[in-house]
Amino acid sequence: MRLALDLARAAAEAGEVPVGAVMTLDGTVVATSANAMRAAFDPTAHAEMLAIRRAADALQRSRLDGCDLWVTLEPCAMCAGAIAMARIARVYYAAPDPKGGAVDHGPRLFTQPTCHHRPEVIAGLGEGEAAAMLRRFFAERR
Repeated sequence: MRLALDLARAAAEAGEVPVGAVMTLDGTVVATSANAMRAAFDPTAHAEMLAIRRAADALQRSRLDGCDLWVTLEPCAMCAGAIAMARIARVYYAAPDPKGGAVDHGPRLFTQPTCHHRPEVIAGLGEGEAAAMLRRFFAERR
């Protein structure tokens, strides 16, 4: 999670919403990313989406069985859907997102009967730091 938090901090410095993501396989980092929606002019360039794409490319496979995703904010519905489709084993997230999250808030995507894969979810690692970074980022823009 430390690496994901560092990526989130770099994203904030670049003017992006501070979210970082790291994909690991057997404890080895296979992909990293941070939000890049503004820089890429791409509303789907969330940290999780980019980490999934990069990990799939690095591993040369479309399913990321056995991989763990470490992300600084609870994934949204788009990212949760991609996580399920990629068959990611575990999702570790730092800060909850009561407004936009879709794992433990909102639609709770992984509990839906139409969800084909349900990763193990571990929440709260690095929560204080991630939440403070997000609050600070948005306070500076209001």
